[in-house]
Amino acid sequence: MNKLFAALIIIAVLLLYPGDSMQAGVEQQAGIDEKLGQHIPPDLNFVDESSGRVLSKDLFTRPVILSLIYYNCRHICPELLTGLTEALDAMDLEEGKDFSLVTVSFDETDTPELALKTKDNYVTLSKKEYRNEAWKFLTGDKENIMRLTEAAGFRFKREKDRFTHPSSLIILSPEGKITRYLYGTTFLPRDLAMAVYEASEGRSGKSVGRLLLYCFSYDPEGRTYVFNILKVTGTVTILFAITFILYLNVSSRSFRIKR
Repeated sequence: MNKLFAALIIIAVLLLYPGDSMQAGVEQQAGIDEKLGQHIPPDLNFVDESSGRVLSKDLFTRPVILSLIYYNCRHICPELLTGLTEALDAMDLEEGKDFSLVTVSFDETDTPELALKTKDNYVTLSKKEYRNEAWKFLTGDKENIMRLTEAAGFRFKREKDRFTHPSSLIILSPEGKITRYLYGTTFLPRDLAMAVYEASEGRSGKSVGRLLLYCFSYDPEGRTYVFNILKVTGTVTILFAITFILYLNVSSRSFRIKR
């Protein structure tokens, strides 16, 4: 009986506090561990679609919409980039001015030539004209890729000639801080614009952006931005009350003067 009880205790401890081998197995599964508020390392080295060297810190001059894919993908990655392009087409914000786009392959065997081909596909698909620096398509070695994906909490797994991986946009502040994850392969233009406005907080932003951030709140369960009716209604009520009190005060003074 004592041995059985001890065995049950050991099993319970292993389930509650998994060992390194069990934890390693979990970490190998594809998914995202959100790391909001953490920064992407500034010293990561990549190669862009023109075979030029790019340091990650040089990408952080404005809010960044980061997508992690691999260029030979035939399923989720094209859907993600198509959904991103369609959302960008419906946004009033200007690429290369209000934000930057950075797409990085997590397959170290991908080449700048393949990155350029992928870029041409989606720049052509878009209704907008992109300046060359507005959307970067990057490749890199395994060390820099792993540092980036680990910093972003992005877990993927190679399976022969393909990968299992999550589908998400990662929004970064101009300082390289992770401010939001947007999941899926299709995105509401409002959600994407809100995420960019949110990332730009702390720097001089458009007044309409601050107004939108006040009226909308991020719902972590629904993973979308929702209209904050309580906040807006409360603000309107307070403004109405102040206006009404001022009206009564002015009316009372006017009445006393007439008398």
